[in-house]
Amino acid sequence: MPTNITSALFLQIKNLIANSRQQLVKAVNSTMVLTYFQVGKIIVEDEQKGNLKAKYGERTLRELSTKLTAEFGRGFSVQNLENMRNFYRAFGISQTASRKFVLSWSHYVFLSKIDEDERQFYAIESVENNWSVRDLERQYNSSLFERLKLSKNKKKIRELSQKGQVVSDPIDVIKDPYILEFLNLQESPKYSENELEQAIINKIENFLLEIGKGFTFVGRQQRFTFDQRHFYVDLVFYNRLLKCFVLLDLKIGELTHQDLGQMQMYVNYYDRFVKADEESKTIGIVLCKDKNDSLVEITLPKENKQIFASKYRLYLPSKKELKKQMEVAL
Repeated sequence: MPTNITSALFLQIKNLIANSRQQLVKAVNSTMVLTYFQVGKIIVEDEQKGNLKAKYGERTLRELSTKLTAEFGRGFSVQNLENMRNFYRAFGISQTASRKFVLSWSHYVFLSKIDEDERQFYAIESVENNWSVRDLERQYNSSLFERLKLSKNKKKIRELSQKGQVVSDPIDVIKDPYILEFLNLQESPKYSENELEQAIINKIENFLLEIGKGFTFVGRQQRFTFDQRHFYVDLVFYNRLLKCFVLLDLKIGELTHQDLGQMQMYVNYYDRFVKADEESKTIGIVLCKDKNDSLVEITLPKENKQIFASKYRLYLPSKKELKKQMEVAL
């Protein structure tokens, strides 16, 4: 039987080695990405000397690929050399958080294909939220950038592309619509609100990624009692950036003014009886299949900063569809 001293000694050395290996992997990745960036720079600068004809460029990359592969082995295919060239073109001038090359090579290959404003946003968010490549692809394919732009005023849109998603006000955590394709629910009226809620619980990690920065899950069907009556909030979250509770009510049909009134009551209760004095005011979001924006506007107070209504979709909308919505909204 190992003694406590031996166990403690083992854990100390184990943690040291594990941390060292993690740092080594990060260092190797950073060095590799920086090398690919510099290879891309050399290729682009060679092209700028006048070697811009497509056929010449293709032949050059083929010959370069053959020689580099013979010398260094895998990693220098024609496709990867093109990726290096595109990487330098995408990140050679812009000064972004990702310019430090803290992401993986696969991240940069994907980011190099994105338009400039969006590229900077997704690069910042990937770093800050520790997104895997799969997470990055999912957020891009679900048009996160466009959806956040729809939820923001004109002054904050420029900030979005330059700094990523800055969370300082309740409106900053709201999206419209929310994309829930990962629930694998069919677009039909057959599923119930309970089934929608259960599907979210089953995929809570995906849902937390979708609702955004700073969220932790508190619980489902959170009961509170008032005037000898029981009430249940579908889903309760806490946002550590805003330091407040976020209540979510699910509606599978079109939003009504009664739904908004109910959420207002939930928020009032949490503000008066649940939240601590040092915490910010509670946010309430009614997540619905459809809504009338005019109804929402006339039902809620003019200076409302706590109650929000957002649509959800069970499929990935096209970027063209969301861009049309942005043109109308902006």
